[in-house]
Amino acid sequence: MRRTLFEDLHEDFRASFRTFLEREVVGEEGRYGEWEREGIIPRELYARAGAGGFLAMEVPEQYGGAGAKDFRLNLVISEECQRAGVGSFGLGITLHNDICLPYFLRYCNDEQRERWLPGIVSGELITALAMTEPGIGSDLAAMSTRAIRQNGHYVVDGSKTFITNGINADLVILAAKTDPSERHRGISLMIVERGMEGFERGRNLEKIGQHAQDTAELSFDGVSVPAENLLGTEGEGFLYLVSNLPQERLSIAAAAVAASEAALSWTLDYVAERRAFGQAIGSFQNTRFTLAELRSEVDIARVFVDHCAIALDEDELTPEDAAKAKWWCTDLQGRVTDRCLQLFGGYGYMTEYPIARAWADARVTRIYGGANEIMKEIIGRSLGL
Repeated sequence: MRRTLFEDLHEDFRASFRTFLEREVVGEEGRYGEWEREGIIPRELYARAGAGGFLAMEVPEQYGGAGAKDFRLNLVISEECQRAGVGSFGLGITLHNDICLPYFLRYCNDEQRERWLPGIVSGELITALAMTEPGIGSDLAAMSTRAIRQNGHYVVDGSKTFITNGINADLVILAAKTDPSERHRGISLMIVERGMEGFERGRNLEKIGQHAQDTAELSFDGVSVPAENLLGTEGEGFLYLVSNLPQERLSIAAAAVAASEAALSWTLDYVAERRAFGQAIGSFQNTRFTLAELRSEVDIARVFVDHCAIALDEDELTPEDAAKAKWWCTDLQGRVTDRCLQLFGGYGYMTEYPIARAWADARVTRIYGGANEIMKEIIGRSLGL
């Protein structure tokens, strides 16, 4: 089925970003395998991405951006990272562009925009979002991190975990209780900056997959955060988080479909070349049926995600539709990568093959951005149940 989502400018952007990946990440100049082993993407890669125009495209021109409010550009980046088998880098750049940037665009005042947006565009300032705490899972209202106002600043105490970009981040969007007596209404958002006294990063966490993506524990011990770093209005943090979740979840869904498509592409090439019992394994009925099923499911998922992307740009994407996309597409990603790996046989278990990394990378997508069980709860409530 012909895909009609993209226009010529998006395909030109795709060609430019593909060239960037081939030159800087997977080609002779890139060292993605080393970064996987080291557990972190070098900071300078973000600066090179910024120089290429691949960061924070929605930022207004007066702050150095392109002023392009077009989620299709974000989709292109996600799709190309998955196609190239560099999902960990895709996760980091997606967090910066798709998940963190909206908070700065929607809730910063003019002074904050002048202070932070140019660096976010250039890649000089890498962003992260710190919500999750040890032991609370998806129950954000139960967070224990405190930010108590004293004169012209907030004193922050607490800890966060599983923070993507946690080692590299210069600007951390922190969710904390400014009114501990309240649950949801006591949460506020503020920016904690690299170098603030009492702000410490723990170890770079060792994960099953997404190895090149730095994921860290963060601790805050009496950190003095200027009141000027408050995002929006005190006590409105939970509402801000909820309002940004549909885009975050659509971004995860889009990456999941792109990862599924990449896995299928690698597998089709492999089964056409690999021979067993005197014939290509792609000629066996089991192989054809398996790939026919997966191709159908991925194509159907792609249509829904494309429609959600249009709805997002038109400010019509509902939390329920975003939840549908997130749980279905990440579940699909798990099925596709697992069944494709099976067709590689023993080679599929070797990390030198991108299907092995894609399989390991896929597992977390059913957890972050809200566990898929939470997505089903959101959808179920919308049904009046």
